[in-house]
Amino acid sequence: MAPAPAAGTAASRSVAADLPPLRLGGRAASVREILATGVEVVPVAGAGDSGTVPVDALVLTNLANGRWLSGFSGSAMVVVLTADDLLVITDGRYATQAPAELLAAGVDGRVVIANRGSEQQEAAAGAVAGLGRIALEAEHVSWSRRSRLAAEWFAGAELVPSTGVIEGLRRRKSPEEVARVAAAATAADDALAEVLPRLDERPTEGEVAAELDYLMRRRGASGSAFDTIVAAGENSALPHARPGPRRIEPGDLVVIDFGAIVDGYRSDMTRTVCVGEPRTPGDRIYEVVRASQQAGVEAVAGGVSCAEVDAVCREIISEAGWGEAFLHSTGHGVGLDIHEAPSLSGRSDEVLAAGEVVTVEPGVYLAGSGGVRIEDTVVVTDEGCRRLTCSPKTLIVA
Repeated sequence: MAPAPAAGTAASRSVAADLPPLRLGGRAASVREILATGVEVVPVAGAGDSGTVPVDALVLTNLANGRWLSGFSGSAMVVVLTADDLLVITDGRYATQAPAELLAAGVDGRVVIANRGSEQQEAAAGAVAGLGRIALEAEHVSWSRRSRLAAEWFAGAELVPSTGVIEGLRRRKSPEEVARVAAAATAADDALAEVLPRLDERPTEGEVAAELDYLMRRRGASGSAFDTIVAAGENSALPHARPGPRRIEPGDLVVIDFGAIVDGYRSDMTRTVCVGEPRTPGDRIYEVVRASQQAGVEAVAGGVSCAEVDAVCREIISEAGWGEAFLHSTGHGVGLDIHEAPSLSGRSDEVLAAGEVVTVEPGVYLAGSGGVRIEDTVVVTDEGCRRLTCSPKTLIVA
């Protein structure tokens, strides 16, 4: 591929330069209210309570949930929240970073630096001393770790497997969070605009993926939101194909699925393109998926069920005769993780709400021939939605 523009051009200006401050001071109060009212407990045989029970403390081991609550972005943390304390336990690599990030986020909490497991155990045990019922994150704590926490860290306390405490609050994004997803989307939009004109040079899938990842970083992203997908020709029929040495040839359908990370928040976008006229039935598949995706975006609004959005997309593809080739759900939430609640699926009983950020990404995949997927990240409003990924949806690029 031709070299990217030199640093200092318009494309090199950072999309993160003017982001509004992200203040998290009120989040602990919202979580404490849930703890006092009752957390949802996963029903596990022999584990005691199920349903909803009040707890005295919540222990977070999932990094995204810990970051959402505390503002700390490190790769190692345990967060303990009680009625009057928010404690972040991490190691010496973050002795300066962790307190600074809590302060910048407006979080009233304390940081303990503990390099040994025994020191971490002592800090956590001290934070919950005298408390009776402690909630762990059921989806993020292995059975062995739960056993160790019960025997060593929180001996004598009742541990309950909670679910969805932080994830439920993370669904609706603040305007500042949406601004970060939008900045990540802009980084991806700009990267794609630079790459597409060079597809007629017959680059490999891997070269295109590497170029996109590089260009997003040049625009201010801290990294790629997930492993970038570039799938050409017969590979485009694989929904999660890995980019490899196959060269992009005229007539190939090329599925490009990628996103950026800006200040922890992610974007997600797919475009399907072709150098020259696509081979039959590529153009027809594209028209159907394009209509399905547009209808799905138009169906998104606060108060609409996730299953309804999925049904709108699926109906158009099924009427075209390719219903069995739509191999996945229509979309998912996006934020600190690339896959969050809610799920836009026919099996979902969730309802969209204003402030949620979701994808709409129907696709058709014909084994041995090729596939098409088109995806946007949108923010839900009461009246509909607003697209955050704005790259044109044009099939033929050269």
